[in-house]
Amino acid sequence: MSGNQWGPPPGNQYPPQQPPPPWQQGPGYNGPPGPPGPPFGGPYQGPPYPGNGPQFGWGSGPGGPGGPPRPPKKKGGKGGLVALFVIVGVLVAGAVGLKIVSSVLKSNDDPSYAQPTTTSSYSPTNEPTTEPSGQPTNGATTRPTAPRTTQQPVPTVTRSTTTSKPTTKPGPSDTDLVVRNRLYKVGAMRPVNCKESGSRPSSAAGARANYKNLWGCLNKAWAPMVAKAGGRFRPPNVATFTGTVQSPCGSMRDTGPPFYCGTNDTIYMNLTQDVGNYNRYQQSYSKVWARMWMLHQFAHEYGHHVQNMTGILSAYNRIRYERETYAKGLEDSRRLELQASCFSDIFIGSNRRTYPVTGNALVQWKWLIANTIDLGHDHGAPPIHKYWAQRGWDARNPVACNTFAASARQVQ
Repeated sequence: MSGNQWGPPPGNQYPPQQPPPPWQQGPGYNGPPGPPGPPFGGPYQGPPYPGNGPQFGWGSGPGGPGGPPRPPKKKGGKGGLVALFVIVGVLVAGAVGLKIVSSVLKSNDDPSYAQPTTTSSYSPTNEPTTEPSGQPTNGATTRPTAPRTTQQPVPTVTRSTTTSKPTTKPGPSDTDLVVRNRLYKVGAMRPVNCKESGSRPSSAAGARANYKNLWGCLNKAWAPMVAKAGGRFRPPNVATFTGTVQSPCGSMRDTGPPFYCGTNDTIYMNLTQDVGNYNRYQQSYSKVWARMWMLHQFAHEYGHHVQNMTGILSAYNRIRYERETYAKGLEDSRRLELQASCFSDIFIGSNRRTYPVTGNALVQWKWLIANTIDLGHDHGAPPIHKYWAQRGWDARNPVACNTFAASARQVQ
């Protein structure tokens, strides 16, 4: 809201209006969500490794080693016969043994004999392996063919790539948003060849025609600058009121100035004031003054919208909320309002030749920026307001409007 109460035009005197309530803020900021809680459960506990079972040994049978006892020897005359049978048995056993040895030796000399081979294979995919089998030949013996050697797949080692979670870069602080905002680096505003509406604010329809014309010009002028600053441009809404108006930022009466509500991105223009100023005096310079008043007021409220789109307005609200003293809060308010006026005159200065703001219009503009009334000490004293408005007009660059980096003396 612009609470600046412009004084009367030169050559006319009328009592100043009552100072308005301070600029209405939108709802408070609900900070970012907190960090996520710890993961559910502890680390995985696998099943216990199975230990070796008991070692079963081979024990001795009943009676201990050696087997059962022998029967006792018999005495008698048949010892020679028995001895003969023993000798014959020994001879027979020897012959049988000799035959066995010969057979073994022959086996070892047989080229069809193949030593068994033991192959060990590793299959990382756990596929079943097929044992090789030999094909029978016409001979009595079957010679197994050599096992087919299939190249085992080389186990692939998957490289463990540690994918760390991307670190979330912290956003700009509130101080950064107001003191080092990217808007201050976008450069000078280019003129959009804005021309004043041919309608005069002698009626509500005439005033609305002027608002609509200014709305289109300001959108065209600020859209590329807001985008270059990283903001999301959106045209503001415009509402007019007489009497009392209800808004998400509170109710206002037409005895106060126009205002801006960031909650619904709406500029509320006071028809009672703008039409009344134009019709109050008959002198031509007074009507020029009324038109310059309406131009500056609308562009000022649009300046608050620029602050809203670039994060300055929300950061200001949070900073002021944390202030420990009322005096520091008022200083914050002056910084915000003086910047909005500076933004206003960036636009007016950029389009001064086409609007035009020359001749008598320039005289009235210079007079009104230097004759503000700030009884609430929340918008800036007249010389301070003139200083920041002139900076915007001259530089036509937002870098000249960084009131939040100025000293306390420069925002009195």
